[in-house]
Amino acid sequence: MSSIDAEALYRAVLEQIRAAYGDALGGQNGPVLAGIYSGGVWLAERLARDLNVPSFGVVNVSLHRDDYAKKGLHSQASPTSLPFDVNDSRIILVDDVLSTGRTVRAALNELYDYGRPASVDLAVLADRGGRELPFAARFRGGEVDVPAGATLVLARDDDGRLSFHTEASTH
Repeated sequence: MSSIDAEALYRAVLEQIRAAYGDALGGQNGPVLAGIYSGGVWLAERLARDLNVPSFGVVNVSLHRDDYAKKGLHSQASPTSLPFDVNDSRIILVDDVLSTGRTVRAALNELYDYGRPASVDLAVLADRGGRELPFAARFRGGEVDVPAGATLVLARDDDGRLSFHTEASTH
């Protein structure tokens, strides 16, 4: 497998969001950012900084996962924290990797526990295909080719630089 340049994928997502929303981000009635714990939160944090958005939300999907009994609750996971009213908000839901769509489904369920958004756009760094549910990202860094038995993991250096590595799947 060739190396996946997470920084290049990030720049692509950033430019797509800028092109779609321009100065509307962070303004009144503009879209808000919500990152899925944990890689999506890293991306939402960086997008908020680079797009001059004053805050972003954190979405913890643990309780809505269909494999909750097997995985359990991540003790180190941040709880869902949304510094905006979900009702009638235009939300950009941010995650690191889109594969089956199960995490996106869980994130939507979590968001709807807090209200009914006007719209939700999905932004992902890497799309590895393999959908089990009908989700597509409006904003995506690119498609990546990862072996079926591997998990694509986002890492963040102390300076905020992003990188990907693969791990053997444990399930």
